[in-house]
Amino acid sequence: MGRITETVKVLLIINIIFFVGSQFLGDYSYQLFALWFFENENFMPWQFVSHMFMHGSLMHIIFNMYALWAFGGPIEQMLGQKKFIFFYFSAGLGAAFLHTLVNYIEFKTGYNALLDAGMSMGSVEQLLKTGEYSTAILDSVPKETLQSLYQSVNTPAVGASGAIYGILVAFGMMFPNVELFLLFVPVPIKAKYFIPVLILIDLFSGFTGYSLFGGGVAHFAHVGGALFGFIMMWYWKKNQFNQNRWD
Repeated sequence: MGRITETVKVLLIINIIFFVGSQFLGDYSYQLFALWFFENENFMPWQFVSHMFMHGSLMHIIFNMYALWAFGGPIEQMLGQKKFIFFYFSAGLGAAFLHTLVNYIEFKTGYNALLDAGMSMGSVEQLLKTGEYSTAILDSVPKETLQSLYQSVNTPAVGASGAIYGILVAFGMMFPNVELFLLFVPVPIKAKYFIPVLILIDLFSGFTGYSLFGGGVAHFAHVGGALFGFIMMWYWKKNQFNQNRWD
């Protein structure tokens, strides 16, 4: 957690530029650069990358950029610049992939439930676009299913958190005994314990819907970033003495 490394510095600057720009452009910037579900008319392929530089609030970007500075620098120093860039964006893309996959499962489950309950395809499409529906359907389908379906299509994902979780996993694997003293934990905890617990909390929140960190958190994106980060670090550590390794 010393000096800012070159790639981390560039990432910090890009994130700040995107955040400042979004304050001027407002909703239009989120239509362009946030990650929308592919059934939404705002979806564009570049959003799988651009959403990593968008943030929903000042506190959101402060926490993510603090984590990028604190944990990204040591990882870049250990991996090298090229490998770190590959790692960062791969973890972010992995986060987007798992988030989209979970969204798709929720979408298909809710969509089929409404059709099975007798709701016409036109009425389902109206729900997806406007959030409006006939209250008669509530006799057959819980209100939560309708809300979940609407939100799966109309709630975009933003933030560097997926890539950050990949970095956290890498930090825990490379510096397992470093004690972390973070804002919401009053005592220092070794990285090899703290980071897995953090991921388990996200898993719990993702499956139950009960979030310790408030609403609007893409928990499965966090898990996806952590999973892809773990796979990459496991593979690189396993092959670190291979003559054909990528330095």
